[in-house]
Amino acid sequence: MLERMNQALDYLEARLDQEVDMADVARIAAVSEYHFRRLFSALAGMPLPVYVRRRRMTLAGAEVLAGELTLLDVAVRYGYGSGEAFARAFRSVHGIGPGEARRTGSVLTAQPRMSFRVVVEGSTAMRYRIVEKEPFRVVGRKARVPLVHDGINAAAEAHLESLDTRAIVRMKELSDREPEGILSAVVHLTDSREDGAEVDYWIGAATGPEAAAEARDARDALESVPVLESPAALESLDVPAGTWAVFDNHGPYPSALQELWRDVFTHWFPSNPYVSRPGPELLLTQPVESGAETDSQLWIPVERRRGIAEA
Repeated sequence: MLERMNQALDYLEARLDQEVDMADVARIAAVSEYHFRRLFSALAGMPLPVYVRRRRMTLAGAEVLAGELTLLDVAVRYGYGSGEAFARAFRSVHGIGPGEARRTGSVLTAQPRMSFRVVVEGSTAMRYRIVEKEPFRVVGRKARVPLVHDGINAAAEAHLESLDTRAIVRMKELSDREPEGILSAVVHLTDSREDGAEVDYWIGAATGPEAAAEARDARDALESVPVLESPAALESLDVPAGTWAVFDNHGPYPSALQELWRDVFTHWFPSNPYVSRPGPELLLTQPVESGAETDSQLWIPVERRRGIAEA
């Protein structure tokens, strides 16, 4: 799969001076555009549009300094309809406008051309199983928090601590299917997996439509009461039927989990006949003191990669 990803990047690189349909790029990688964007972000550590802009501005910067074309010609060549739009994009990458860069011969920032390769990092096996699930709902409460790849996520911790005991007891009562118990669900709002990218972070329980409807009715009946005073006022997140890759994990909290999340996208997906699909990523764990060992279970929504026959 990494070979196909590199072929897709070669195709993109050859067309940086023109409009590129990312669906065409994804087809070369033999994945959906959605998965290509997410996999690129996980592997590269930046969203695909950011990489494309930086690469275009790297090439444009060289032409600006060469002085063979007018600044407007350079702008048009790299897809900008006006000098002002080009100047904004140029400044966002290089920290200086193209006119000033040409006049002063300033030092510019270069985004190297990217390619992916397999690097062997130890011999830890990843334990997983594939599960088919019917539609279900996550019933609980959500907050918008930033992604944190290393260390404690203070915003997520604050959301968990804001839940009163009665709300947690109610979630436990509603839990009636895998993954059983109080879980967290991460819903990505964009393709970005960079530190600081915002996600909807749920604390809740997996349950069926009937129980979720009951929770919604309780919420409606208490809608005039502030949420923090109404433990029954729970929200619900509909999750469609689909396939899930379930990873078991044991290690220090939260570093082992953060490493697992990274390894799923950078190692497991490129080595297996699955791609990610839209849906919440579920985590079942017992929070402990930072550094303490704990067992966890990570559920990632997946589908078989196109062109791979079912076994």
